[in-house]
Amino acid sequence: MLKQEIDKAFEILKNGGLILYPTDTIWGIGCDATNPEAVEKVYKLKGRAEEKSLIILLDTANKLPSYVREVPDIAYDLVEFAENPLTIIYSGAKNLAPNVINADGSIAIRIVKHDFCAPLIQRFRKPIVSTSANISGEKSPGNFDDITQDILDGVDLIIDFEQDDRSEKKLSTIMKLEANGKFQFIRK
Repeated sequence: MLKQEIDKAFEILKNGGLILYPTDTIWGIGCDATNPEAVEKVYKLKGRAEEKSLIILLDTANKLPSYVREVPDIAYDLVEFAENPLTIIYSGAKNLAPNVINADGSIAIRIVKHDFCAPLIQRFRKPIVSTSANISGEKSPGNFDDITQDILDGVDLIIDFEQDDRSEKKLSTIMKLEANGKFQFIRK
């Protein structure tokens, strides 16, 4: 069943559509992070200002140099040894949709270790957007049952995996990492 859901999601992403999917944190709205039209659909669905950049997911830290001009060496240790989901904001984003990159040229990336996300990203061979499955300004959904009808109706595919999981989900820790290795926590 999981493989079928990955196959369906792959087709939607490839065609510029939106998916509603479980992640290593909370449920997310996702699309191809290299497709500006798909990214625009996410902003419209969420009613989110484009100045507020989005998080993207990768399946392995080895892909970071494809999307970040200069990856600080410490980033690989941070990703490897993080006990909880960690989103790192890097300077010098590249090879992504312009509207997914922050105005200062940075990009927030999380290396995801999740039974659905990691194999999907591996198959898709591109990063995917991951933004909370809610209208901008509303509370992030703790689990699938908390997702509003507006969001359910606004995506092209709802992934049938972990919908019954009622465990308490937490947002990722967010840290900004400079090229020189200096860092600052944005959200703990």
